[in-house]
Amino acid sequence: MGMTIETLHGEIAGCRICRDAPLDPSKPLPHEPRPVVILSPTARVLIAGQAPGLRVHESGIPFNDASGDRLRDWLQVGREAFYDASRFAIVPMGFCFPGYDEKGSDLPPRRECAPVWRQRAMAVMPQIELILTVGQYAQNWHMAGAAKGNMTDTVKAWRDTLFSNRSPAVLPLPHPSWRNSGWLKRNPWFEEELLPVLRSRIKLLIN
Repeated sequence: MGMTIETLHGEIAGCRICRDAPLDPSKPLPHEPRPVVILSPTARVLIAGQAPGLRVHESGIPFNDASGDRLRDWLQVGREAFYDASRFAIVPMGFCFPGYDEKGSDLPPRRECAPVWRQRAMAVMPQIELILTVGQYAQNWHMAGAAKGNMTDTVKAWRDTLFSNRSPAVLPLPHPSWRNSGWLKRNPWFEEELLPVLRSRIKLLIN
């Protein structure tokens, strides 16, 4: 018998690898870890994000910020549906807020996290039918050889993975951060072509 979701969630909640046993001993997580993840035995959609920001770290609620507002708009779902664990699983590439770089930007997801937890999280959710890979780190992990050299090319090729024979299906998305507002303006095809298909697929899978 495999590990239950409840057991795995408890182990993730107690994880302190990035602070106590970092891959780079000179760069441990600079604060108390607070893993943020939603596992589900019934959700058919998995949102694979990057890592929590500071607001999410403080609240313990994934996408509880402006990025989440934009993502929910892309999906055409409200907060109640978005945080309904029977509808959406939310598993970022790094479970804890990684801190800021010298410019005040969020650091990348911690490298310790995915190798330890990712396969185990997927194993307890075999019912997932669609993975939304939000940002390049999630795309590189979940899309194997289908991820391109950069995020734009990967998202442009969204039909190749969404309509392929892979299971679960994968749909790449840019990160919904305000920092990508310029990208959205330069790439109108995203809202004109991809979002209607995304919204149709989400409506089918969460109702």
